[in-house]
Amino acid sequence: MTELNVLGGPLLACSFDPLTGYFRDGCCKTDEEDHGTHVVCARLTAEFLAYSLGRGNDLVTPRPQLRFAGLKPGDRWCLCALRWKEALQAGVAPPVHLQATHAKALEVVTLEQLQLHALAP
Repeated sequence: MTELNVLGGPLLACSFDPLTGYFRDGCCKTDEEDHGTHVVCARLTAEFLAYSLGRGNDLVTPRPQLRFAGLKPGDRWCLCALRWKEALQAGVAPPVHLQATHAKALEVVTLEQLQLHALAP
């Protein structure tokens, strides 16, 4: 089955370096086991990373035992749809890659909200 993005086309990869996605396959795919719904492909910003850290989700500290180098501004990463929405409401939502954002994100945020924060294609 082909996974769809928020624009209705095939889901593109978000990032292979760093390797992202719930399945660590580079794509923002999901299933019923992904309780965080990691479906929004975002280009991280310093403001968002600080916000996330303040909310208890440390994305910057390397964890070699988990093969996680830590993230930095400019990295692309599959974010939880609810965390992106929280960041939007806080004014620190990072820009998104629409073609790599899973259609399931539309259950949490609107296409218009995503489009207002879209990276240039």
